[in-house]
This record gives sequence, C-alpha cells and structure tokens, in this order.
Amino acid sequence: MDSPGEDGKAGEDHVTWCPSGEAHRPESVVLGVRSGDDGQVVYLAEPVPAAQVLPSIPEGIAPHRVLRFASHCVSGCANRVGDACGLIERIQTLPSPDATGAVPRCHLRPHCKWWTQAGVDACHRCPAITTLNSPGDQLAVLVADPSTTTEQLQNWIAAAE
Repeated sequence: MDSPGEDGKAGEDHVTWCPSGEAHRPESVVLGVRSGDDGQVVYLAEPVPAAQVLPSIPEGIAPHRVLRFASHCVSGCANRVGDACGLIERIQTLPSPDATGAVPRCHLRPHCKWWTQAGVDACHRCPAITTLNSPGDQLAVLVADPSTTTEQLQNWIAAAE
C-alpha cells in the first residue's frame, strides 16, 4: 500500500513519515485510536486526514489524548539527530515489550521513519507510545524530552529497579 500523500491520500513514495506526528500539520493523518485503560493504539486500516477528524473532537480534549497522528518526518524536528530519529532511539532504551507476537497491521510502515531506522522492534513498541504524556509519569517525560540521552534513561531505569 502506498503511503499517505500531502492530502492524506495514497501517493508520495519518497516522503518519510513520523508515527508520532503533529495533529495540525497540513499532511497529518490519523494513524490510530487510543483504546482501553493503557491507551494502546488500535491502528486504522486506512489513513484518515486529520483535518477531517479534528473538528469532531470535543473542545477541551487534546487530540493526542484520543488519537495517534502521523505527519512528515522533517529536518527541523527537535528529535532529529543527524538523519536519525532520537525519539525511537530513546524508546528502544526502555525495557522490551513482549515481541513474540505479530506486529500490528499499519499502513504507514513502508514509509515510516521508525521502521526504516529500527525495524520490527519499533513496530512492537509503537502501539504503547503516547504523544501526550502525564507530567506525573517521569519516565515518559524523560523519553519525550529530546535533550534526554539514552545513558540518562538507562541510569533512571536502573535506579528505579
């Protein structure tokens, strides 16, 4: 399947997509819906342009609280480290989830920055990633902070054990 294009439709094979994207970028699409108490992402079978969905989210609800968005991976991103995504590197520092099951079906995969960089490991971790973290969840806040190093995360995890 082709990746979503500028307008959220299939097309642009040369564009790399971020699975933890911004909701309000012109090309943004809804990647999935958060479900259950743990907020795991349930992926949509086909992309839906975010601009079509955002108006239906009740006022006062942050879009990232209920939906997961994908948008173009851009060079000016705070998580960019050279050509790599520092966010997926920090995410991979966390203890591995059970990676024995199949990876979730995802229309973004052929053009996903995380898939290109980290392969199947990124796909196993992706459903649990949140783009709206509770300030009380110190580990999630550290992972989301582009200035956090993987060494700092390893030290935090070791101290918490």
